[in-house]
Amino acid sequence: MPAKVRLNSRNHSGRIRPHEHTSYLALAVLVLLVGAFLAVLTVSSFASASPGPQSSSISLTGEMPGPPPSTGASITYPTDSATFQNTPITVSGTCPSGTLVEIYKNDIFAGSTPCNNNGGFSVQVDLLYGQNSLTAVDYNDLNEAGPTSKAVNVTYNVQTPPVSSLLNINFTATQLLLETSAVYRGTFPGQELYVPIKILGGVAPFAVNVNWGDNSNQVIPSSINQTVNADHVYKSAGIYKISIQASDSQNRLAFLNVAAIINGQAGSVAGSSNTSSGPSANKFLVLWPLYAIAATLVVSFWLGEKREKHVLADKLKPVPTLGTSVHTNH
Repeated sequence: MPAKVRLNSRNHSGRIRPHEHTSYLALAVLVLLVGAFLAVLTVSSFASASPGPQSSSISLTGEMPGPPPSTGASITYPTDSATFQNTPITVSGTCPSGTLVEIYKNDIFAGSTPCNNNGGFSVQVDLLYGQNSLTAVDYNDLNEAGPTSKAVNVTYNVQTPPVSSLLNINFTATQLLLETSAVYRGTFPGQELYVPIKILGGVAPFAVNVNWGDNSNQVIPSSINQTVNADHVYKSAGIYKISIQASDSQNRLAFLNVAAIINGQAGSVAGSSNTSSGPSANKFLVLWPLYAIAATLVVSFWLGEKREKHVLADKLKPVPTLGTSVHTNH
């Protein structure tokens, strides 16, 4: 039979063990230093934050639609019934400042140019054989069209014109023509701009020269009537005049001038999220509750030890015995 194990309790000696590895004074100084450092970082992060919308809001930038131009462009030159022996010709007139003017010949896009600060425009236009009905339309920044101008009818006479009007024109005949989109908007610096150029008529092979308006040229050869794609990257914002010239094997020439609008720097996005204090300030705000918890723990342990000492000190006081007298010597 196994021997019984008997546990004897040992009375407490009544002596308080010293806390040799705990220095509440050092902990208090450390807590105060951390609090001061955290306060300085929080204040500086709020001071350096850029002003903006309220916290957790979203900032949107854009253009609100407005009314189209109420005043249209007007062609002052050439005059009605004018006759020309050579092409291209210069078409000029008046327009509302800040708009973009597009010229059409027999309802075919013929060129575009910005209206200058003096309320005028001037652009070179290549004519069709025979009669040309020239009109102008102005557009605002949102590409909304104003009223179409009164038509100006001019005639382009050549030795053997293949047609007398657009309705009968044969694009496979000898006249060389160029066609492209009316205007190019919304491109940013550093982004590639593509311009499709359609070659009509003439006799192959062809050579298309594109002057981008920033001292850059591009030559594109073509062996057939087709659409060739010109591409370019602008380095800075602005309005550029793209001059396009084509030639064929018979030394015939065709011209087209187009305006390209290059907006501000890319990265100005349409929508962005913003806060008033910034991410760094928010991180510091999250640290304050953790700091408060740490400081409370230090104070709680210190108060607990003080109370423990007080309780143990009370236990060590001698308890008076009944019937015992205390004598005092005088």
